[in-house]
Amino acid sequence: MNFVSEIKLAAKLENLEMLIQSVTTCAREQGFSDNKLPVIELAVEEAFVNICKYAYHYGEGAVEIRCKLDDDRFIIEIIDWGMPFDITSLPDPDITQDISERKIGGLGVFFIKKMSDDIRYRREDNKNILTLVINSAK
Repeated sequence: MNFVSEIKLAAKLENLEMLIQSVTTCAREQGFSDNKLPVIELAVEEAFVNICKYAYHYGEGAVEIRCKLDDDRFIIEIIDWGMPFDITSLPDPDITQDISERKIGGLGVFFIKKMSDDIRYRREDNKNILTLVINSAK
């Protein structure tokens, strides 16, 4: 798979802005309109923050983001070497409950799923590989 953009950073929250700028620049260069950029940014931000907070229980780690355009789909691979975690297996939170009765957490994964037109996870060679697909038009 030929990616047009790749960036590898330490999984630290202070790298979030640099990561988002990289992905946004790539999406813009691939012709995505300004109204789709916030969708891409939110999905990537939520995934990156989850990795920073939960993937590396034993210490520091890295995140690699690869982006490419395939027809009219922007494909983002988010790779980490942390604990196995398949976000596609999590149930959606019950958003019909009153906010005071809801369990804390789970909305970030929910946002990733809602912002992406397709989402896939695989564990390969001790890596988590999350693939987000964003169509150019909905």
